[in-house]
Amino acid sequence: MNPLLLTDGYKLGHKEQYPDGTTLVYSNWTPRKSRIDGIDNVVFFGLQYFIKEYLIKRFNEDFFDKPKREVISEYKRYVDHYLGIDYDISHIEALHDLGYLPVQIKALPEGTKVPIRVPMFTLVNTKAEFFWLTNYLETLLSNIIWQPCTSATIANQYQKILNRYAMETDRQNVEFVNWQGHDFSMRGMSGIESSLLSGMGHALSFSGSDTLPVAKAFELYYDADVSKELVIGSVNATEHSVMCAGSKDDEIGTFRRLLKTYPSGILSVVSDTWDLWKVLTEYLPTLKNEILTRDGKLVIRPDSGDPVDIICGCKHQNPIVAKGVIELLWDEFGGTVNEQGFKVLNPKIGAIYGDSITIDRATQICERLKEKGFASTNVVLGIGSFTYQYNTRDTFGFAMKATYVEVNGVGREIFKNPITDDGTKKSAKGLIHLCLENGVILYKDQVSSEEESQGLLRTVFKDGNLLIEDSLSEIRRRVKK
Repeated sequence: MNPLLLTDGYKLGHKEQYPDGTTLVYSNWTPRKSRIDGIDNVVFFGLQYFIKEYLIKRFNEDFFDKPKREVISEYKRYVDHYLGIDYDISHIEALHDLGYLPVQIKALPEGTKVPIRVPMFTLVNTKAEFFWLTNYLETLLSNIIWQPCTSATIANQYQKILNRYAMETDRQNVEFVNWQGHDFSMRGMSGIESSLLSGMGHALSFSGSDTLPVAKAFELYYDADVSKELVIGSVNATEHSVMCAGSKDDEIGTFRRLLKTYPSGILSVVSDTWDLWKVLTEYLPTLKNEILTRDGKLVIRPDSGDPVDIICGCKHQNPIVAKGVIELLWDEFGGTVNEQGFKVLNPKIGAIYGDSITIDRATQICERLKEKGFASTNVVLGIGSFTYQYNTRDTFGFAMKATYVEVNGVGREIFKNPITDDGTKKSAKGLIHLCLENGVILYKDQVSSEEESQGLLRTVFKDGNLLIEDSLSEIRRRVKK
């Protein structure tokens, strides 16, 4: 599809709506508000994907490299019928004649944790006649970039929580946190691109992921190499169809067959197809010798119910249910008490829970395990679409707003500040400068052109070319700083 069709319809008339003599429009992309408690910095991620996939690849393949007559007539056909007018497409023809996108993007390094209300990047046209292009690109840009930033930020919050509890209950095993948050989200996301963008955001903080195409995406867009670095990884794992095929009457036989099929390594077995508690108190004790002599770890996966109560136990008339998964595994397989005084399960056995996990539930699971004397690292959390799909652009209030224009050669500092708003939508004003003070990123607006040219924002894209490329390893280092 012609990428110029990937926009809001109301953008089509803006070229004529700017004041006569407009030659420059300067805008910025900013997270304006956090709607998640405890998060006041947003991870910047996804711009390089947007630049490579859309500003370069798709604009070249689907616009600039196609015959002018073909793409222009297609554009005019849709717009004419959409607006019901004879639309003037001379500016689109001029852009095709130019042969590249005359815009400049200046941005912070990807992986930077950006305070709320601080711009992440700016966008401005580089040729006067294409002033209309800056905010024409807003719709496409916003559509693509809000989600990887949002998922990367939420994943990092999980990582902080799991890291904190690991330090409090199992300091010697804190590196395990890298695998403790596992991406289960792909099947529940809104589409393939959504899965990729969110999955890449998750993988900035965790290595565990079942969103397999993320590995390819990181090679395509972020200079990764799966043969030379750990991009994402996972383990052999069953699903309910496997367990059902083995029959309810012989579920223990299915366990035994799986243990023989995979004599080594980590094996994750979904265990609540019928009766989780029977698996924990009857089948596993029967298979105990096979589990302990096996060269690897068997991971039990509950998949339904309240994750906090299932993992940690709860007040219940049934004493088995009251104990929860981790305590029942401890009763049967034991383990060690670490130097901090917390119980760590035998390395031959473990648990993962991957249904309806949220930041709040993850915190509760870690806290309840700690209160019971268990290390938080005894369980892996499968983080799915219940976390990553229940978000919108407004989760962190992302918006692209113009703050400076030039009309007839004179600069104008512009801004919005709706009287009916609570201050969230108040924009910056004029040109922007970002700096670092005491380790915190701050921004100043209404600066001079000279000051705007300095500071933390780097020119990453200009006139059709990517000028700075961030690698996955560099971005991960910034996120985990």
